[in-house]
Amino acid sequence: MVQTPLIETTVSELLAELAALEDPRARAVNEKHGDDHGINLGKLRAIAKRLKTQQELAQELWQTDNTGARLLALLICRPKSFSAEELDTMLRQARAPKVHDWLVNYVVKKNQHVEDLRLSWFNDSDPVVASAGWALTAERVVKNPEGLDLSGLLDTIETEMKDASDRLQWAMNNCLAQIGIGYPEYRQRAIDIGERLEVLKDYPTPPNCTSPFAPIWINEIVRRQENP
Repeated sequence: MVQTPLIETTVSELLAELAALEDPRARAVNEKHGDDHGINLGKLRAIAKRLKTQQELAQELWQTDNTGARLLALLICRPKSFSAEELDTMLRQARAPKVHDWLVNYVVKKNQHVEDLRLSWFNDSDPVVASAGWALTAERVVKNPEGLDLSGLLDTIETEMKDASDRLQWAMNNCLAQIGIGYPEYRQRAIDIGERLEVLKDYPTPPNCTSPFAPIWINEIVRRQENP
């Protein structure tokens, strides 16, 4: 794509603005989670609010391969303007966890091709791509379960989650918990799978937060629902 001088200047200015927001302490914290930026996300959102929706600018920011710029791009883009092919390419480029997460949650979930992408990513050989398919499946478990084979999903989780890579394991665990929370007929089986596999059992959880360990997560959310 040929950049117009206006877009070139704008991207250059925004990259300088983002660089000025870099905080070494924030970067050190983010790098522990695999993210290579040190930008306060509140300040990033303030820039996005100022820019409003600008699809062409968002596409130019994405092409910089700069994590901060890509996060900004995801906040100012028009999700329904992307083709399925563009989103597939973007997902495979999105290796930083925060970029991956925002792309799936802020863009793909709002795109008309979301179900086709869910199906194509679900069994992808790249575990990071597959994790997006599982994240979208967990969303369907909660909001639109018709047509999903919940028992089959539990079979796959039971067989594959223990040895899955971190991001894929996290997404599968989320799906496990959502099935257990939302469907009483599968709740005990979901809890049993979690107890047996012990995935995220020892995950450090801050006070007043719910553990991502599925049995604790399921029981706590169900308790809240039954005793609001």
